[in-house]
Amino acid sequence: MLILKTIIHKTIWGGHLYSLYCREGISNEILNGAWKGQCLNDVFPLFKADFHLAHYPYFPLTLALTEARLNLSIQVHPNDQTANQLEHLPRGKRESWYFLKAPHSGTIINGCTCRDKAEEEMMIRHGEFLKMADTLPVKVGDYVFVEPGTLHAITAGSLVFEIEEGSDSTYRFYDYDRVGADGIPRELHLDKAKAALDFRLKSKVQTYGGREIREKTYATRLIKDTATYHNESATLECFTLVEGSLLCHDLQVDEGSTLLLWPGEILDTSQVRLAFISKILEESL
Repeated sequence: MLILKTIIHKTIWGGHLYSLYCREGISNEILNGAWKGQCLNDVFPLFKADFHLAHYPYFPLTLALTEARLNLSIQVHPNDQTANQLEHLPRGKRESWYFLKAPHSGTIINGCTCRDKAEEEMMIRHGEFLKMADTLPVKVGDYVFVEPGTLHAITAGSLVFEIEEGSDSTYRFYDYDRVGADGIPRELHLDKAKAALDFRLKSKVQTYGGREIREKTYATRLIKDTATYHNESATLECFTLVEGSLLCHDLQVDEGSTLLLWPGEILDTSQVRLAFISKILEESL
């Protein structure tokens, strides 16, 4: 079992509390065991082959609590084929959100209003991104999967638990003319965004309802008010504490933190009100 220290990442629109982030230069510190004080990125190569993950340079999931004080940029992620063409990467970026707080508007940006490719190209050419952006009603407890190629953005007031493939491939169409801390307008990626966009895609709202939700490369489920949690699978699982308290290896685990559980490991979750279990699917390997 590895207990990971969270990483705070502030942004112009709000920020992330990364409970699992594994990249060169930024990665969660391990708080327990033989690897205490080291970063996940440094120790992942030592155990990834045990779980058939040897071909991944980094841990293939990113987990975070994401808070939007303002609307995020209107953006798109590439699918696997486009990521390979544009970035020479094997994977694009799939992501899912569970809404802990609903946006003030009651909707997020998701999908396109354009009816065909010609209308899409016209709207992009004239910079009509707000007109092009469709909306999706969401409320607390909703789960939304964003297929790569879908136009999307979380909107102001949202707090979500975010599960995504470990990729930084994000292409902005529109960012409300905001400037960064350096006073320079934030970068847009119109050519790559156009290449990645599929105007036909739109997400659907789901709820967990006691079941596991499976996407192509990962699966998640929600647990509430259980006395213990036992990793009965044959693979590594990510346990993310969202609400409640957890004492583990004499450490008080903070809300928003993730623990990596080896097969067979058991947690006392009697004080946990809400947590998520995330795992990499073998179909993606």
